[in-house]
Amino acid sequence: MASLNKVIILGNAGKTVDLRYTTSGQAVASFSVATSEKFKNKEGGYTEKTEWHKISLWGRQAELAGEYIDKGTTVLIEGRLQTRKWTDRDGNEKYTTEIVGDRFQVVGGKRSAGEHSTDGDSVGATDYSTPSVDFDDPDSIPF
Repeated sequence: MASLNKVIILGNAGKTVDLRYTTSGQAVASFSVATSEKFKNKEGGYTEKTEWHKISLWGRQAELAGEYIDKGTTVLIEGRLQTRKWTDRDGNEKYTTEIVGDRFQVVGGKRSAGEHSTDGDSVGATDYSTPSVDFDDPDSIPF
C-alpha cells in the first residue's frame, strides 16, 4: 500500500527561531507559523480563524532559519507531520504533533523593524532547500 506524508504551509512566523544544537553538534530550529483563513459566518459577516503550527528544522536548514526568520516573516514550509510522545514532570504521557521541515522559503525577504509591505506581492522569494542529487545520474552529482 502506498502512502504519502507531505505538508506545505504558507504563513507568518510567530516568534524568532529558537536555534539549539544537539550534544552531537547538529543544529535544530524550533518556531511556530500561523496560517489564517477568512470565511463568512451565519450572520453574514466575516470571521478569521488562525491555526498555529509547530515547526522543526534540522542541520543546515536550521542554521539558515535562525539567520533569516524573525517574528512576522512570511515563510513557505515543506515537510512532513510527525507526532512525538513524551512524559512530563508529573509522569503524564503527552503528545505533540509538529511539521518536520525538509525545506523552507522566505517570501518577501527579511524585513527590518518597522518595515511593512505596501502590496500583497512577494518580492524575492528565497529557497533554502537542500539541493537534491540523483546518484543514478552522474551529471547531477555536484563534484
